[in-house]
Amino acid sequence: MEEALTLQQRIKRSRMMKVKSKMIARKREIAMRKRASTDKLKKRASKAARKIIQDKLLKNRDKSDLSFVSREKLEKLVNKKKAIIKRIAKRLLPSVRQKESERLQKRKGGDKWN
Repeated sequence: MEEALTLQQRIKRSRMMKVKSKMIARKREIAMRKRASTDKLKKRASKAARKIIQDKLLKNRDKSDLSFVSREKLEKLVNKKKAIIKRIAKRLLPSVRQKESERLQKRKGGDKWN
């Protein structure tokens, strides 16, 4: 994951995303029809693993309640635990695959009635 953004970077990114929002939405819609690649599934698993580690570090607090400085510190702490994240992600991969196939099954089943 990349470094936390400064206020100027956040504003610039916000403007850029506003311009590209329709195109991104359309591409997402098209991508949702297809099965996710192995790389994408691995990425999802590692994101879920990062979330698990973050939740353990935060205990019962919410990440959105933290200040920007605290969030940066949290990101640095999480980045130090890459080996653990990798192991957890490997363990989560089968369930991520299962969720993906369920999503596609549900999508296929839903299309028949429309």
